[in-house]
Amino acid sequence: MERIWTDFANSLWHDWKGHGQSEDRLMQTKWQQFFLERYQYIDIQQPSTAEGQRMIALRDRLIESSGSLARGESLKDEDINFYNKIMHKKSLFPEIVKQDEGLVLMYAGSILNWDDILADIVIDFAKTVIKGDPSRIRICDNENCRWIFYDETRNRRQRYCDDKLCGNLMKVRRFRAKKKEELKD
Repeated sequence: MERIWTDFANSLWHDWKGHGQSEDRLMQTKWQQFFLERYQYIDIQQPSTAEGQRMIALRDRLIESSGSLARGESLKDEDINFYNKIMHKKSLFPEIVKQDEGLVLMYAGSILNWDDILADIVIDFAKTVIKGDPSRIRICDNENCRWIFYDETRNRRQRYCDDKLCGNLMKVRRFRAKKKEELKD
């Protein structure tokens, strides 16, 4: 299952093959358009300089928090305060709406800017930590990849972001290292 917060955090891309390249895609227009379309946000302008700085700060904090949670640590008070400040900027409000089946409570408002999207990202992260199992938050065991993901396997032993990419690559590397050692002996 895709999570908006992991996609956002993974905008800092690392070459999983180990060539040492990395790319910060967060402020690239092409990546932003992909992200907005994927999560069905419409009519969002390019982020202002201040919004861009808040985007980078959130992404960096999500990466740091994910690492802490993956190591079995809990969120620090300063992280919780940081995330709460972002969520407080959300421009949604509860509203009673009359529908065919009766009255329902819905949240109204519109996504106006990147601060609303950042709040959605934090809300999704908070749901993962509070309602999910934070011990399932992982960072790919391929040290070159560093992709953040949520382990949804039954046995809770997923080590790689993708078994076919990083998993196979690491398997081949272990095999070659073993063969190299055998040749030395």
